[in-house]
Amino acid sequence: MALAQRLDLRQAQTLVMTPQLQQAIKLLQLSNIELSDFVDREIEQNPLLERDSGPSDGGSDPVVGDGAGGEAPGGLDGPGGMEANGLSIDGLNGRDDGPALAPTDGRTRDTVEMTSSDTMASSSEAPLDTDFENVYGDDRFSDGSDGGSEVYGSYGERGGRSGFDDDDSNLEATLTSEKNLRDHLTEQLKIDLPDLGDQLIGLALIDMLDEAGWLVGFDARAMAEQLGCDVERVERVLAACQRFDPPGIFARSLKECLAIQLREKNRLDPAMAALLDNLELLAARNLPAIMKVCGVDAEDVADMVVDIRKLNPKPALAFDHTPAQLVTPDILMRANPGGGWLIDLNPDTLPRVLVNHRYFARISDSARNKADKEYISERFQSANWLVKSLHQRATTILKVASEIIRQQDAFFIHGVSHLRPLILRDIAEAIGMHESTVSRVTTNKFMATPRGVFELKYFFTSAIQGADGQASHSAEAVRHRIKTMIDAEKPDDVLSDDKLVEILRAEGIDIARRTVAKYREAMKIPSSVQRRRAKMSRM
Repeated sequence: MALAQRLDLRQAQTLVMTPQLQQAIKLLQLSNIELSDFVDREIEQNPLLERDSGPSDGGSDPVVGDGAGGEAPGGLDGPGGMEANGLSIDGLNGRDDGPALAPTDGRTRDTVEMTSSDTMASSSEAPLDTDFENVYGDDRFSDGSDGGSEVYGSYGERGGRSGFDDDDSNLEATLTSEKNLRDHLTEQLKIDLPDLGDQLIGLALIDMLDEAGWLVGFDARAMAEQLGCDVERVERVLAACQRFDPPGIFARSLKECLAIQLREKNRLDPAMAALLDNLELLAARNLPAIMKVCGVDAEDVADMVVDIRKLNPKPALAFDHTPAQLVTPDILMRANPGGGWLIDLNPDTLPRVLVNHRYFARISDSARNKADKEYISERFQSANWLVKSLHQRATTILKVASEIIRQQDAFFIHGVSHLRPLILRDIAEAIGMHESTVSRVTTNKFMATPRGVFELKYFFTSAIQGADGQASHSAEAVRHRIKTMIDAEKPDDVLSDDKLVEILRAEGIDIARRTVAKYREAMKIPSSVQRRRAKMSRM
């Protein structure tokens, strides 16, 4: 067989992931905080981009949240459909009607006309955003006139501080801060352990505390080798630190944490110590076994349980002053007084970006060499592409959210028991997009609804076959039904997993016992035996 070289010409279709396409895909899965950081970095790197701080004067192309400008997919006109309130879809309900354009107040909106037999009345007809003015009763403070100067001058003449540059005027000195756990323990360490070597060991122990205030996985021998001291000294310093405030700090286990607090209250008697050695019996509500192990009667066991419930198993959380991170919804949903739903993109989460054409024209005319012209052109194309990508992102989010609301209309009207099974393919086929695109859009995106704030992923649940072999039920709805039945059970009629299966099958839900047990354990609901013991102990 002879080897030879030859030239062939072939034609094929391939998908090329350009940097711009990769950027557009990346923007889809970013949360509103990550998107804001990304836009800030782009503005720092691109001199043609800037934040929109007010109405445009015609020198720049405004991007209200998503890059207005150009025609949006699905019949959305850029400047017309993109206002301060973002993209809007009016009158959503459960019917699968296609989008139709309808002028509203001189604007073009992406509108879906639907009807519904069950509608939700709007809680308030007030607009989502309202402007308030700061009104001052004295004109001297509004325009910086001589009147305001006279006020400050007369205050200085009366012996007050004449300005903000005075060395004695320090606003930071008036600020207060809450003491953290490390500072609180360090102060006690310096008082109770005056030896510098012991303080060094104590500081090392403080650094090893977890969020609950425990020494998880503590090894005294390893720490002694690391610090070059005796194991006995480490144990002695640890015993001293366990007497610090808050009680229970520096514990190595739950048993030790509770024992430290009980010893502080002088309640660590032999019966209580036996109970701490058998906490698993207390968790299982096994009252006869507890009475046998502790050698006490039922009344004493009840008193000991009351004392244990007053303890704090995580003492360090009392010093956790980190504010909770609030979720800012990307989509705002509310009931339409005329029926259906109103959807808007949250304008607070949409970056307002401008492409400065005046500056581009000025620096383009002043460019002297080829490298400068190429740089300016590349920056201009990058800015326009970012505008287009932001606009496409907002449009895609709105399309996906509107279809989710259309599919889950019964949930918003009746509650979680009417949540229907939904997968990514259902939304993707309805709006003509790929499943991966829908997955990226629903990642880290939240929607404020009349029933609370939900992540878009929440509305996608697996299906459980119905008893008739045709109807299907949402797994989330089944879990809610199981929890509802368990919460309503009586102490003398606790529902076992088999009984739950029988009830669900009678309601048309074909579910296995192991599935019920899995859902129950996922919701941290004890078994029927443990629930019966707990309910009987409260009687």
